[in-house]
Amino acid sequence: MPSVFRIGTRGSPLALVQANMVRDALCATHGWPESRIEIVVIRTTGDRVQDRALAEIGGKALWTKELDRALLGGEIDCAVHSMKDVETIRPEAIRIAALLPRADVRDRLVGADSIAALRHGAVLGTSSPRRAAQVKRLRPDVTTILFRGNVATRLAKLAAGEADATLLAAAGLERLGRDDVGVAIDTAVLLPAPAQGAVGIEVRADDDSAGALVEAIGDGVTQACVGAERALLARLVADCHSPVAALATIEGGVMHIVAELLAEDGSAHVTGAIRGEPGAALAEALADDLLDRAPESVRRLFAG
Repeated sequence: MPSVFRIGTRGSPLALVQANMVRDALCATHGWPESRIEIVVIRTTGDRVQDRALAEIGGKALWTKELDRALLGGEIDCAVHSMKDVETIRPEAIRIAALLPRADVRDRLVGADSIAALRHGAVLGTSSPRRAAQVKRLRPDVTTILFRGNVATRLAKLAAGEADATLLAAAGLERLGRDDVGVAIDTAVLLPAPAQGAVGIEVRADDDSAGALVEAIGDGVTQACVGAERALLARLVADCHSPVAALATIEGGVMHIVAELLAEDGSAHVTGAIRGEPGAALAEALADDLLDRAPESVRRLFAG
């Protein structure tokens, strides 16, 4: 191992907080001083292009491709990601070595006390097809507009009157010390995005040394649950255009997965749940069931 372990990250305030979380976990687990770790900021295309939806300009890879290049090029030893921003199919030369313990999976609504409390004809700013479809299903009178940028940027747009409300991940707000912002929406109302609230660390697949160091800070339950949610996405052949929500939990050794597929305009949806032995097979069975029961306007957005 080199004398300094290099963590690659995006440069947003939230990404830097998450990279520091990984640094602190590595130092605590391995007894390292902070000087043993270098945080390397890599600017991504997703950070540079803020005026268009990700689906229009390359999808989730815009958050990962520059970090992938740095990792595979040996410029960094691991890369830290918000797992909901990581595309389902990853390069074979890269593997997810660990996930930190999962934070609050819920969305927080900023600008109103509830979805029902939004004024008639309200404008909601979001860059998420999932959030847009879910809100339109509950409130067909609500209009959605594109809101991109980091948390501070989105809150500034809201304060400037560009929209009446927005939705942000509770986990991100809490990590930024902003858990006083907005109102948490129960998952029974808005089921979260797959992998929401989870921070993942990737390494080169052939770097056994870095892999072992990172694996030591991983949370097994989070890894199993997020792995199942990502397996469901893979079975659906979902992409960043696809409005899909999913949440896996484990209790008493039994996994429970709830998922929802929606039409882009929220006019149709299908939900389902399954319990059983934790693993990809359980998630794939739920995906098959959802596709079998989905209305055509929903089904056409999935399975390729």
